[in-house]
Amino acid sequence: MAGRFAPKPTRTTARGGHIAVPATDDAAPLDLGLTLGPLRRGPADPTFRVTPDGAVWRVTRTPDGPGTLRVGAVGGRIEAEAWGPGAGWLRETLPALLGADDDPAAFVPRHKLLLASHRRRPGLRLTRTGLVLESLIPSVLEQKVTTHEAYGAWRVLVRKYGEPAPGPAPDGMYAMPDARTWTQIPSWEWHRANVDGKRSATIVRAARVAARLEEAAHMDPPAARRRLELVPGVGPWTSAETIQRSNGAPDEVTTGDVHLPGIVGWALAGDRGADDEAMLALLEPYAGQRHRAARLILLSGRVPPRRAPRMTPGDITSL
Repeated sequence: MAGRFAPKPTRTTARGGHIAVPATDDAAPLDLGLTLGPLRRGPADPTFRVTPDGAVWRVTRTPDGPGTLRVGAVGGRIEAEAWGPGAGWLRETLPALLGADDDPAAFVPRHKLLLASHRRRPGLRLTRTGLVLESLIPSVLEQKVTTHEAYGAWRVLVRKYGEPAPGPAPDGMYAMPDARTWTQIPSWEWHRANVDGKRSATIVRAARVAARLEEAAHMDPPAARRRLELVPGVGPWTSAETIQRSNGAPDEVTTGDVHLPGIVGWALAGDRGADDEAMLALLEPYAGQRHRAARLILLSGRVPPRRAPRMTPGDITSL
């Protein structure tokens, strides 16, 4: 679903209402799916939903409390509504969420594949949520497990300990738990959600210093990543995955990933065995925009043929 930013004299209240979105270049349509898609943690994410009319629903925990946001394209224009205590905050940050702070023109393709991928997706913007914990926690859950396991854990924990979405959100949508609640989840509930002790301990440590971590959303990306990595259990992979979303960081490429170096190596040099060092060397021409380059490579669908079985899901509940 694509549309164009367009100003509209409307207002938002805690009980709901339309949100005006600042105008941008009419030659650059916004693709809501591509822009907001990275915020979705699996097809059954209770905090994210795309309804049959193409609208994107997002439930989040803002500094003012939980809020529900609906964004859709109507007649080629982007319109949004928000509900709950966090509605005002969602209004203020909506332009950044939709990529108003992003500058796609800064990206200069230097490979045919990236040129083609970039041209096919003129509506891609890098979102900036301004929220750290909501991206950090699911990123920790994704550490060294299959996405299926991580998505399942996120779904179970948010539904059990989160709050029902304010406003007329689709059934089954929830705001994630607040920081204090994350620290109080019993060990057996982590176990039931198939989350091992190392990941649950990392999440608890992060939640205990949530206020300090949320400050990272207003730092430059390298400093923000350093702040996050002060938490034991948060390394370069997790910090990059978080800051890409919270800060809209176009250059913070993910390292330490099982698949990404091989995908980038194969796409740009036919090298399926590339490691992080080789990947970063291949992305060097895109310094300042390396995350965008990697995202466009992933969107191109050009991946090396499989030579080994996929990672087998684990089940700690049977231990």
